[in-house]
Amino acid sequence: MVRSTSSLYRISQIDLALCLRLNRLSHVGFWRLLFRTVSRLGDGVFWYALGVLLPLAYGAAAWPTVGRMALAGAISLVLYKWLKKRTSRPRPFQVYAAISAAAPALDRFSFPSGHTLHAVSFALVATSGFPELAPLVFPFALLVGISRPVLGLHYPSDVLAGALLGTVVARGVLLVT
Repeated sequence: MVRSTSSLYRISQIDLALCLRLNRLSHVGFWRLLFRTVSRLGDGVFWYALGVLLPLAYGAAAWPTVGRMALAGAISLVLYKWLKKRTSRPRPFQVYAAISAAAPALDRFSFPSGHTLHAVSFALVATSGFPELAPLVFPFALLVGISRPVLGLHYPSDVLAGALLGTVVARGVLLVT
């Protein structure tokens, strides 16, 4: 038990140290603006636009993918809201004075990163139907994930959990549809 507690403490310290390091980027105007913009687009704007543009570009062939993206989004929303309520993990800027919030939080709790969960699930579902989108959606999803600790809104472990959950959601949606 002592070894387990020690390992969890060490992981927590690494998580915090990485969060602090990434958050320092938000003190530089260019990085703050870039990651605020990415985060804002990751609120849904980018994905909604993609859902509208796919049928315009690919016609009726896009509708199954758009439908899968909508299903992944709905599942992701329910899952992350449930987990946030269950875990009630405070956001880094709420706990550590050295971490500043460089953008407003959309909700109260930190775990998991809903932005990352959605970005990963949408990127995986979109590229399952249209692999040529990978050079656009995967870098964007990565930037969304990085933006969260840079802006002081999430720990890196929240982002990792969001990415893993997004992968599970996307695989599940693709498996059943």
